[in-house]
Amino acid sequence: MAISAVKGFRDGLGPAACLSREIEEAAAGVLESYGFSEIRLPILERTELFARAIGETTDIVEKEMYTFEDRDGSLITLRPEGTASVVRALVEHHLDQKDSILRLYYAGPMFRHERPQKGRHRQFYQIGCELFGREDALADAEVLVCVRDILDAVGIPDARILVNSLGDENCRPAYREALRAWAERRQEGLCRNCIGRLGRNPLRILDCKVESCRETTAEAPVLRDHLCDPCGEHFAKVLAFLDGLGVAYTVDPRLVRGLDYYVRTTFEVTAEGLGAQAAVGAGGRYDGLVAQLGGPRMSGIGFAFGVDRLALALEAARPGAEERAGAALAPAIFLVSLGTEAEADALALARRLRALGVRVELDGGRSLKSLMRRADKLGASRVLILGEEEVAARRGTLRDMVGKKDEKLAVDFDLQGPALLDALGVER
Repeated sequence: MAISAVKGFRDGLGPAACLSREIEEAAAGVLESYGFSEIRLPILERTELFARAIGETTDIVEKEMYTFEDRDGSLITLRPEGTASVVRALVEHHLDQKDSILRLYYAGPMFRHERPQKGRHRQFYQIGCELFGREDALADAEVLVCVRDILDAVGIPDARILVNSLGDENCRPAYREALRAWAERRQEGLCRNCIGRLGRNPLRILDCKVESCRETTAEAPVLRDHLCDPCGEHFAKVLAFLDGLGVAYTVDPRLVRGLDYYVRTTFEVTAEGLGAQAAVGAGGRYDGLVAQLGGPRMSGIGFAFGVDRLALALEAARPGAEERAGAALAPAIFLVSLGTEAEADALALARRLRALGVRVELDGGRSLKSLMRRADKLGASRVLILGEEEVAARRGTLRDMVGKKDEKLAVDFDLQGPALLDALGVER
């Protein structure tokens, strides 16, 4: 009996893998233009990292983490998100001592035990960034502009950016109490989880996806009305910067996000074509997280995009995006070796072309008819046929698969670099 993939885990094949890579490369290009440097993070972390950073009352920690006991008895977890790992690396390696302002970005798989659905899998891929050492409103605005630039670079300019302010330790406690008092009078409309959270973190009820909870909390007190003057001024400056650049956004007073470490500016990105779960990315400010995890008092702000969700949104915005990305899999040259005398020269020529960045498919040992069928199936634009006669005469037969024409081509195996590409008609 064949072995299938674990539920919620899937293989990225062909065009889908190409599209994901294009998205990651486009996003990485924007991030690097903003001065972010890549950090490679481990997939496994100590469980306490996420419990302390994300918050023990969050859905992620309570329900979704893949946690197990290591051989030494310690609890370890497959990372459910990237920010906590970046902060752990900052503290562990004393990166703050090398520079007071740090810009880091990461990409790779994350893991959450959720119900699999469209665009949401138990192993999913993110690309995100963190900016440390800046607590001013200009930094928040710059990060949000970066979000918009990534959406434009990927090809989803119509995605919406939702923003809100969560206040800070000076003004949020009073709002928490106001929200708790309001919700305790309406417990009949809340799910069991939300009732349990009222005593620990009432803000979580605004993030609940249960429909009855969403209906009940529709008229809940709004955090923005409880902001202290510094938080209110900070948020107003962020919005003014965005307005000045013409960057579109929507203020969403219900937006709290599912992670406990956020303060002040928080945001979410939504796109069409994803159904009810329309988010493709999110982020916000987390000024106390570095100190909370044993580091210095150092502010931070960042975001992450779901690569799988961006791919779905891109396909909805531009149908055929996956197919176009998959076109990169077609070989520029399908090199046919006919007969044993041609094999060594064909292999040498294929290697030289590959060194020049040309995608080459090398095949032989079968009839020419079957090889041409394979070249056509792969979408090769040109087929170069090398047989014993061709090798002896140092001439090959180049077949244009688009125009269906054969051309006798003098193939000088000693040609170098661009001259070889020109001889084969391959675009540089």
